Amino acid sequence: MQDEVLLKQVTSKAQSWLTENYDEQTRKEVQQLLDKEDKTDLIEAFYKDLEFGTGGLRGIMGAGSNRMNIYTVGAATQGLANYLKKEFANLPEIKVVIGHDCRNNSRKFAEISADIFSANGIKAYLFRDLRPTPEVSYAIRKLGCQSGIVLTASHNPKEYNGYKAYWDDGAQVVAPHDKNIIAEVNQISSVSDIHFEGNPALIGILDKEMDDMFINDLLKLSLSPESIERHNDIKIVYTPIHGTGGRLIPTALDAMGFTNIIHVPEQDVVSGDFPTVVSPNPEEPAALEMAIKRAIATDADLVMASDPDADRVGIAVRDDNGEFVLVNGNQTLLLFFHYLITRWKELGKLTGKEYIVKTIVSSELVKTIAVKNKVQIYDCYTGFKWIATVVRENEGKRQYIGGGEESYGFLAEDFVRDKDAVSACMLLAEIAAWAKDSGKSMYRLLQDIYLEYGFSKEKGISVVRKGKSGAEEIEAMMKNFRENPFKEIANSKVVLIKDFVKLIGYDLVENEQLTLDMPTTSNVLQYFTEDNTKVSVRPSGTEPKIKFYIEVQIPVKTREELEQAESAAEEKVDEIRKTLGI
Repeated sequence: MQDEVLLKQVTSKAQSWLTENYDEQTRKEVQQLLDKEDKTDLIEAFYKDLEFGTGGLRGIMGAGSNRMNIYTVGAATQGLANYLKKEFANLPEIKVVIGHDCRNNSRKFAEISADIFSANGIKAYLFRDLRPTPEVSYAIRKLGCQSGIVLTASHNPKEYNGYKAYWDDGAQVVAPHDKNIIAEVNQISSVSDIHFEGNPALIGILDKEMDDMFINDLLKLSLSPESIERHNDIKIVYTPIHGTGGRLIPTALDAMGFTNIIHVPEQDVVSGDFPTVVSPNPEEPAALEMAIKRAIATDADLVMASDPDADRVGIAVRDDNGEFVLVNGNQTLLLFFHYLITRWKELGKLTGKEYIVKTIVSSELVKTIAVKNKVQIYDCYTGFKWIATVVRENEGKRQYIGGGEESYGFLAEDFVRDKDAVSACMLLAEIAAWAKDSGKSMYRLLQDIYLEYGFSKEKGISVVRKGKSGAEEIEAMMKNFRENPFKEIANSKVVLIKDFVKLIGYDLVENEQLTLDMPTTSNVLQYFTEDNTKVSVRPSGTEPKIKFYIEVQIPVKTREELEQAESAAEEKVDEIRKTLGI
């Protein structure tokens, strides 16, 4: 009976998309959904409206209220425009920046958004073609804009697209603006509420001039120019995996002085179909396979791959046997933070006012590095808008060194307020040159970090549950974890539980309750055990999955013990998985 009611509702909703308010192609797609005997696709396309959440929009492309298309993008843009006009009513001109990645329909959605902003009297700066997401953040700040958007679904499969909204500081929107924009978007009840007819006089084009300013500012981040000069011929394989990084990253590396950047020609081809990979996600080993083969063929030292919108980077380095090994997001963070803090120290730049930022699910070893070097560390929620919030709150008070998260995102500069694969690739290349000055590989450098600060192994596990039923299952899993908290994980007693929905910590040793000092609530649970294991659980905000983050620590004293520690950590992770039932 419930299914019949739902089918009746979605059928009625779908039929409303057959009117003249919608273009011919959309009407045709909707009619095909209605005509299909199997109504699964119809239900998935119309059972709800694609939500403009605190991170914007993200969804599968196609016709329907629960899909990414010109109407859902149009409603988002009109809602944002309405809010900007209220919030900045006192300004003579409201300005926004619009960027997009390589995905199918990204350019179309970007142009339609420019039309809608301009139709609402808002000046829209549209990049001439695809550009890295961090450059959009940079341009918002550089041009003194009030907002900006990027059309991207980051590393999601090719069927997806997305829409990220930014505020005047170049960061993704946070409270109170996020909820206020959502309210405005939700008030768009009809296609007739969206002003699609653009005003060309209010649309400006951004091109090479902005690229040059961005790269010139990034060059100022370099801490070891002499090392680059000595090792400028390091062989580096770089791939944009068909995305926007190919527009800027090789140019930036060349500007730094690196002369031996090796391309993967098949993956330089810009394509939203990502023809050479199953998933354009640098977290996935398969995404780097072609680049690693190219590195082996050319005897390269380092492999770097950025995701489609060039805000995240994955790397591979040679081990002591000359074989390429993947470096995960947490290990990359360790390399970044160790290098930056070490060089700031060596250059006499540490004054006691410096700080770094990591997310709560990232390695606790980062905290060990910061504390040992007397650098303040902030923990924040997953998502770079929270790192950007810490940067904003410390402006004029403390000096930012860097911020990052385990999901392959890092930011070395404060003139951008989102993760940046352009500066990250520049920094990684510089670290490789600096390590070479001491006769070390990147692999040996990582081992040295473990020997100095302790060995840590992290494992991220995602359990995918698609569609309406999947969302309900994920919700039930989180409810069960809360109502039946673990007392032990892999035979180690749980000593601390943090529930970020309640902003309460439970110290099970002292038997007391703690208040968690965070800017807002978040659906995250964390367990800490006697043997320094940390387990974090959270549903993804952008994908149909629940994520588990496992971190185990093993004491090591010598380089020879590292291999044994790696094996012990793997066994421990397997035990933890059994405890969690994943």
